Amino acid sequence: MSDVVQAWVDGWVVSRGAAPPLVEPWGFTIDVGAADHVTRHVLSAMNDELDEATVRKVAEPVTGAGVWLKLFAEPTRVGPWLGEGWEFRPDPSFLMSAALAYGPTLPVPDGYRLRTWQQGGVVRALLAAPDGSLAARGQIAPTGATAVADQIETAPAHRRKGFGRLVMQALAQAAVAQGAETGVLAATPVGRTLYEALGWRVEAPLTSAKCIGRN
Repeated sequence: MSDVVQAWVDGWVVSRGAAPPLVEPWGFTIDVGAADHVTRHVLSAMNDELDEATVRKVAEPVTGAGVWLKLFAEPTRVGPWLGEGWEFRPDPSFLMSAALAYGPTLPVPDGYRLRTWQQGGVVRALLAAPDGSLAARGQIAPTGATAVADQIETAPAHRRKGFGRLVMQALAQAAVAQGAETGVLAATPVGRTLYEALGWRVEAPLTSAKCIGRN
């Protein structure tokens, strides 16, 4: 079982307040509890190690809407393995990791306000614009030696100003202070560019598939 997948699952459930993961022979089952995201099945095999038989074994019994699959391979490869009733995003996300360490503190621009706080095991960072609106935000869930960064967001009017880097640094420093050495996250194609510039590396593509219901 992949250590980086285990780390992502452990941190993601803390970040999102989901149920503790159930360990399966092929990965993990996580109850989330939202109407459009009831449960997710995360298969731990990555890239060429992910096989069709296992994907079909997990997917075929699912008939209810709101169950998700998380597969660490390209959608063009795993898409044909899913039967009727599955909807998946054509562009994959990416599972990424990086060594976490203290670095030079980036300055907060004049008029902006950066605040971090912790609640329920999750460290959150908020960068507020001079008018009080959201400039950027994010959160990270340390779970021992690893920490999962999650929901990193920069408001459209404040993009390409280095604010994502500022938030990521604040979160990384908070995680390091709690003993984390490695960061893990799931990045969109756009986010991948930022994270690679910060030294993160891609471990595997991440395909998300949702059951929309079938008879």
